[in-house]
Amino acid sequence: MFKRRCGYMCSLQLFFLLILAISINGQNAGSISGVVKDTTGAAVAQATVSLLNARQAAIDTTRTNEQGEFTLRGAAPGTYELYIISRRGFAPKRMAVTVGSGGIAQFEIVLGAEMLTAEVTVTAEIGVVQSLDQTTQQVNVIDENKLEQRAKAVLAQIGQEEPGLQLQRTSPSIGAIFVRGVTGAKVVNYVDGIRFSTSTARGGINSFFNLNDTSNLRAVEVIRGPNSAQFGSDSIGGSVQLISRMPLYTAGGPEVHGQIGTHYNSADHSFGGNALLTAGNKDIAVLVNLASHRSNTVRPGGGFDTHSAVNRFLGLRSDLLLGERSPDTAFTQYGGLFKLSYRLTDLDQLTVHYQRAQIDGGKRFDQTIGGDGNLIADLRNFMLDFFYGRYERFQAGWFDTFSLSYSYNAQREERVNQGGNGNPLGGITHQPERTVVHGAQAQASRQWSRDSLVIGGEFYYDRVRAPSYVFDPSNGSVTLARPRVPNNATYRSGGIYVQNVLTAIPDRLRLIGALRYGRASYNSRSSNSPLVNGRPLWPDDKLTADAVTPRFGAVLTLAESFTLSAQVSRGFRTPHITDLGTLGLTGNGFEANAVDLAGKGATFGTTAGSGASSTGIPVAQLKPETSWSYEGGVHFHRRRVDIDVNGFVNDIYDNIVLQSLILPQGAVGLQLGDQKISSQNSSGVVFVPASTNPVLIRANFGDSRIYGIEQKFDLKISRSWTLGQNFTYLHAADKQTGLPPTIEGGTPAPQGNIRLRYDAPGGRFWVEPYLYGARRQNRLSTLDLDDRRTGASRSRSSIQNFFRRGATVRGFVSAGADLRFGTADDILNATGETLTQVQNRLLGTANSAPLYSYIPGFMTFGIRGGFRVSERQNIVFDFENLNDKNYRGISWGMDAPGRSFGLRYNYRF
Repeated sequence: MFKRRCGYMCSLQLFFLLILAISINGQNAGSISGVVKDTTGAAVAQATVSLLNARQAAIDTTRTNEQGEFTLRGAAPGTYELYIISRRGFAPKRMAVTVGSGGIAQFEIVLGAEMLTAEVTVTAEIGVVQSLDQTTQQVNVIDENKLEQRAKAVLAQIGQEEPGLQLQRTSPSIGAIFVRGVTGAKVVNYVDGIRFSTSTARGGINSFFNLNDTSNLRAVEVIRGPNSAQFGSDSIGGSVQLISRMPLYTAGGPEVHGQIGTHYNSADHSFGGNALLTAGNKDIAVLVNLASHRSNTVRPGGGFDTHSAVNRFLGLRSDLLLGERSPDTAFTQYGGLFKLSYRLTDLDQLTVHYQRAQIDGGKRFDQTIGGDGNLIADLRNFMLDFFYGRYERFQAGWFDTFSLSYSYNAQREERVNQGGNGNPLGGITHQPERTVVHGAQAQASRQWSRDSLVIGGEFYYDRVRAPSYVFDPSNGSVTLARPRVPNNATYRSGGIYVQNVLTAIPDRLRLIGALRYGRASYNSRSSNSPLVNGRPLWPDDKLTADAVTPRFGAVLTLAESFTLSAQVSRGFRTPHITDLGTLGLTGNGFEANAVDLAGKGATFGTTAGSGASSTGIPVAQLKPETSWSYEGGVHFHRRRVDIDVNGFVNDIYDNIVLQSLILPQGAVGLQLGDQKISSQNSSGVVFVPASTNPVLIRANFGDSRIYGIEQKFDLKISRSWTLGQNFTYLHAADKQTGLPPTIEGGTPAPQGNIRLRYDAPGGRFWVEPYLYGARRQNRLSTLDLDDRRTGASRSRSSIQNFFRRGATVRGFVSAGADLRFGTADDILNATGETLTQVQNRLLGTANSAPLYSYIPGFMTFGIRGGFRVSERQNIVFDFENLNDKNYRGISWGMDAPGRSFGLRYNYRF
């Protein structure tokens, strides 16, 4: 009842805002002028000043004269971003401005002063550019400099050192960002306002996020907290918006500019670079960027891997048998970006964006020697083709702007796995998948002096092609197998939305309201399956769901630079192809599927571990999960001090979680996809060779509450010295039991960082010592404890499997006196122990136990810095983890890199 009333209240408030918006008269176009100076007050001549809208289309571009002055004309009323670039070595600067009717807005812009925090967001309110102190939503704006400093191997590393965000690194090449304690399918990803996430996204990881190369991006904005009113389904924890580089028009004749960059890092002996070229005139501009990167084997902190199969199943440090560098952690990445901006007329503009990326040689290290001990866990042919074309019209009838877009998103991968803890004769499963998404988006906006209205809609059509087969190395046979998700399954999703931003009291009270209706449908047909033994590999299945999702917030300015913010928002996530159709090996283990278990007496377990018992609840098709989030914050932004403290509560209802599958006794031998059930305990929990933990099943099981505090503090001590610090605290619990919920990915530990920066006068160089750490995480769910990446549970049978298979094949075990492998007198070479002795040493009298019951806390320190070689050249360096601390975050499939040195060089022309 409370949820329903809250939704009605938000919707009613939004309705009144919209009525007020329509009653106000429109205005004519205006202009912007200003002056650009450096920190000494001297004019900056020949700086490029561009006016960009919220969709990052360049409206106008000019250059400053000898007095540093500029004027931009002809923009329709609305909110815009001023983007200033100088070739004198200054960092680019972004400012939010509003264009009204008549008159000329005047601005003074200072380059060269390191900002305490980012000033501009283009994501917080759809279609609106604004400063961070004007929005009710909490946004992390990660600019170009931070992207270069943090993303040493993969894009997901940018989430480190940010309040409310944490890194999730499943494998060397796969990772994602935790947003307020959730990740994977509960966080939606966009590129330039176009949906990047697909309906086949895996639950606890993001397979394709890192295919977006850092050099393609100008910034990344992360909205913390659910916002389905804006982004539709999947925005339970938040959203990540990747803002790509854009070509800029010139103020006069044709111009050509570019950048060449290269980088190296000693932790994985990685190296790579990019070459970027832009060319254009006043009506057309083109950008081309080519990038490549090679990561070699990683040396973790201390030179050993905590979750290695050698440690998990043999109780030996990994460096004793494998050396200091982790095998199966190398990969190669390459790709490019093409972007075109074309001014058709003064009022019409076309933008074309195409990016291509590929990762070769990747492996699931946590499934090979880094965890389960398997021999094969390849990530082959990871490819991305992402395209959109966008037409924009300014002064479009009653609206100030109108845009229409078409998008094409193709994500391809092939998983090749062999299980059994290193069984060389086990079946090798090949699971290629290619998901293609066609999308259409439309948006219109109207700006008044105190009010901004945006309406829009979008539609996406997903189709996945997923043939699958198993190769038997013992006899060379090939058999068709049930793929991870049904071949030719489709998913349609879309919605319409409206948003209003009203300055109710100038300089005092700002109100934001948004409302969205969304709908999605899933369809899988057995007729798309090949017949095996006269039967299809999967049955028919379908689901349709819809929802209305409101958001309402307010920003109250108590005094200059001192604001209070509050917001209520609803999140919504429709089960998609992965939720409804998965049957096979995933990051959490082996998952079964509800529709495939029909008629088999399957029920949900009480936990996600081997000790689960039946709840008595039959396995059934999933339904949508929803959330209500309540948050408030205190913000103080001045030139020398920047303070943000924010608290939130996110209640998730009908939470989609993973539980152990319970089957009636006698299930051994039952076929589940490409695996046969190999064992079953007395409670009905079942196991397959592909995974050491129980077979899992997705369920709407209970409600969860995640609450936390996010805090940030920056202080400009003097002109040269700046102190910065942030801290994030999270707590997740099942609302009925109080136990950690079995949400995929788990809940990160409280974490924080502190840094002290020195900027030399004149901006010639800067140096920044920093500390980064996290508290011990004791609150692990049963899913976490069994997860090979976290608790790394092991049993007598899994120890036996690795001892007689993976360890023997790799030469760690020798035959005993009988000179035959696989018998009781086989010897572990490093210790001289038999299998029974190893089992007793690791487990005592128990049958199974996790390797770790908690995630240890840690603290690392480093020193980064940079210096300007000339106006066109700069170097950035980073001495990271100088104390060589061994650590990992929750659901990481590898330990963090140890002591390392990184170097990046850029040349601009």
